[in-house]
Amino acid sequence: MTALIGMFKLFADSIMWAGLWAWRLSTAPFLFIWWFVKSIGLAVAATPGILWRLPIRGYRRLIRVRDWLLARVEYLQAESAKWKTTFNIMKSPYSLLRGMGFTPQMAASLLIGASAVTSGVVVNETLLSEPSFARGDPGQYEAPHDAPRVVAVEGYNTLRIDLGTTPVSEIDISNVSIGNVYTNSALPSGATTAIDVGGSGVANTYLEVGTLIFERNRCDTLTLTDVRAHKLTIEDNASDGQSIAPSAGTIRNRTVIGGHHQAEKMGTQGGTYDRLWIQAPTSTVNGKIDKLTISNAYTRGGGCWLHRIKAGEVVIRLNEVGMGNGLVLKDFTVETSVTASVITQTGNVEVLMARAATVTADS
Repeated sequence: MTALIGMFKLFADSIMWAGLWAWRLSTAPFLFIWWFVKSIGLAVAATPGILWRLPIRGYRRLIRVRDWLLARVEYLQAESAKWKTTFNIMKSPYSLLRGMGFTPQMAASLLIGASAVTSGVVVNETLLSEPSFARGDPGQYEAPHDAPRVVAVEGYNTLRIDLGTTPVSEIDISNVSIGNVYTNSALPSGATTAIDVGGSGVANTYLEVGTLIFERNRCDTLTLTDVRAHKLTIEDNASDGQSIAPSAGTIRNRTVIGGHHQAEKMGTQGGTYDRLWIQAPTSTVNGKIDKLTISNAYTRGGGCWLHRIKAGEVVIRLNEVGMGNGLVLKDFTVETSVTASVITQTGNVEVLMARAATVTADS
């Protein structure tokens, strides 16, 4: 009986298995058609999203490639500039001493002293053969030349920079003494300004400057006339009387672009001059400087004058101005001919300020 029941279950299972496979085989084509139709439908439904995201993903990948490439280029440029500076310092002992913070006079004295022999003093003829702007020597320079174009004669102590057709990327003059700051010194004959920066009315020229920074300077008077800037910032200046009255204008922002022929930085510090004069003397040819910085200039005996300048940004900051003549006379003046699109004035104060004292020159 048990065997008969087992055979019956086996037969029933066989019938069910056969029926199941018959069902699967009969419905397989329909299931395949349903899967195919569903896949097509999902693909069609997903296509707009893929097409929408494809440009964004492609653009992001392009950005990653661009950023990777620019990072390498910037790194190589920075390394190139560092090596260039290193070689310039190594080839000139004077530049090395100046880079360490020595004044031009002290650096020259050390080099001359280091060359002393028993029979006297030997001077490096190559080093001291001609004046140099980078070394802080006075003279009449035609930007971007480091040596004076007009040979400086004995007694000529003006630092003069003439700008012409060649744009300069940067001029930086800092830590200098100008005018009669030393006992028995004087301004050049006929001069009334210790610092004169600007174009020429006679030559009908302007200075075109991307950014002009005039900061931490000591002046008898400070006057701005005919300055046209996109952004003008006058802040934290202390003066023995002041009249700050710039006019609102619609001045475009600007920079100075010169391509491969644009001169590199001209910089000097630590010099002593009877006058600083930056001008554009060639008729109808504007001088062009992308960045002009004059800082920590100690002047006496004449005013500081900024005039006939077209700039992207002008910053007049942390200067001390005064001759000790009281607050009624305005030693710091920004005339109405100074115009700007964006004007910021803050922290400027009138304070009784005596004229800068003279000091005794180093013996």
